[in-house]
Amino acid sequence: MATHSNPNTSFDPTRTAVLVIDPVNDFLHEDGAAWEMTKSTVKKNDVVAQLARLTQGAREAGVPVLFGPMAYTAEDYANEGLQRRSGINRLMFENRMFLAGSFGADFHSDIQPQPGDIILAPHKGTDVLQTDLREHLDRLGTTHLVIAGMTANLCVESTGRHATELGYDVTFLSDAIGAESLPAYEASIHLNFPLIANAVLEVDEFLGSLAPGPIPTEPGVQPGDTVYGSDRGQVGTVEEVVAATEGVPGYLVVQRGAIFDKHLFVPLDAVTHRSGTSTFINIPKLVVSKLPWDEPPTAETAAVKLGTPAAEVAALYRTHAPTGG
Repeated sequence: MATHSNPNTSFDPTRTAVLVIDPVNDFLHEDGAAWEMTKSTVKKNDVVAQLARLTQGAREAGVPVLFGPMAYTAEDYANEGLQRRSGINRLMFENRMFLAGSFGADFHSDIQPQPGDIILAPHKGTDVLQTDLREHLDRLGTTHLVIAGMTANLCVESTGRHATELGYDVTFLSDAIGAESLPAYEASIHLNFPLIANAVLEVDEFLGSLAPGPIPTEPGVQPGDTVYGSDRGQVGTVEEVVAATEGVPGYLVVQRGAIFDKHLFVPLDAVTHRSGTSTFINIPKLVVSKLPWDEPPTAETAAVKLGTPAAEVAALYRTHAPTGG
């Protein structure tokens, strides 16, 4: 069984990449074709300024910045019939959005790619991983993908979900993301993102976890740290950091509230990163109470959570095996 000591909790610039999705005029400029839909969340979060801060801060820390835009040509519609594929493709087609070579498909003037940045081939649907993105991530050695841009419940979520399924660690930056409506934004940020990714952070929290040069090995999580869920909900305060022993994973003793003296025993491998004295775990606060973290782990409970070794499983679905398996 793998054991985990107090993990390094910073973002490693050599393994992290920032993906900015669709930072273009049709979404972000008042003359853009989608501005009437996106302006409420873009203004609320000051998305343009936040994306500018994010990209500059990432570059200064040596983190690669990738831009994932859209651009449609006549052939996409005449030959491929993209307008028949989905509701969002129909919407873009009818409103002449992201047309190749147009003002709307161009990058916003405040979020221009710089030398050394990577501009991806255009995505034609809602998943940027259907482009050359993965090739670039593999070449860069990326294991942690940080996602911002437009829009929360479509391209941002689809790409983040796919990246998670491929094995990348994924972080969404909530104040550098917009959507076509406030309900769509809120549902993504508070319900979907916290369950399909490591965490939902703000730009300052992400940049605060980056440092130019070699990634520090200390400090890890410290007593007194405030623990936040992947939905940025406050879980409690770290009282103790318990190192792993033979067969028993390391864990945090977390105090939840001063009145009821209730403790949680949070596995160290649930910790994703630390910014200042804030420690983040990869489960939303809303579901922490559903987890069996009310007692310290033992070798027995750790083994049970692993399940049965494959060689000892007669049929994956108890009475059935996969067809063709």
